[in-house]
Amino acid sequence: MRYEIKGGSLPVVICELNPGETIVSESGAMGWMIGDIEMNTNMKGGLFGGIGRAFSGESIFLNTFTCKNGLSKISFPSSFPGKIIARKLNDCESIICQKSAFLAGESSVTLSTHFKKKIGSGLFGGEGFILQKVTGPGTVFLEFDGYVEEYTLATSETVKVDTGHIAMFDSSVNFDITMVKGFKNMFFGGEGLFLSTLTGPGKIYLQTMPIHNLAGQLSGYFASNSN
Repeated sequence: MRYEIKGGSLPVVICELNPGETIVSESGAMGWMIGDIEMNTNMKGGLFGGIGRAFSGESIFLNTFTCKNGLSKISFPSSFPGKIIARKLNDCESIICQKSAFLAGESSVTLSTHFKKKIGSGLFGGEGFILQKVTGPGTVFLEFDGYVEEYTLATSETVKVDTGHIAMFDSSVNFDITMVKGFKNMFFGGEGLFLSTLTGPGKIYLQTMPIHNLAGQLSGYFASNSN
């Protein structure tokens, strides 16, 4: 499978499939198809797999697209302004993502839920107890909000992140929370009481425009202008 990501801040990934090649996407993610491609809707992983995807923000059913004859093309546009990242995973290699990050991927990729082990991380970490886990082998396409900055953390190296800006991280990275120090910082700093911490080793991906932050800004704007 060959692919190209285009579109700048309104991205789309366009995949070229040879006969017999298959790609899987969340329900409703396909933009357009060119050539002889057969679509099949299924509950990959059975009932429990579908329920697990629902908990992690995806649809219960997945769409499978298989090229039947000749070279064919299929596209998957992002559902909001941001960035599509392609990540090639080795056998049994996993990444942890925010909810609803999965856009499409090779049929060999496995989707599952990832539960935060510590209660504090789930309550105050900004994404809840359940995240999305993607395991290889295969290439996966993930969509994130706004621009995405990547860092590779050394062992024990830590980055503190404001709520909601964590897009994705390697399974080797430890995710926890830390309390903001200082009374004035807590209540007047505008960053909340807690920050998320990511500790290496591994790669992390941080996003600039969490969609719930944007929604909050827009709702406040419309509310103030409706009076």
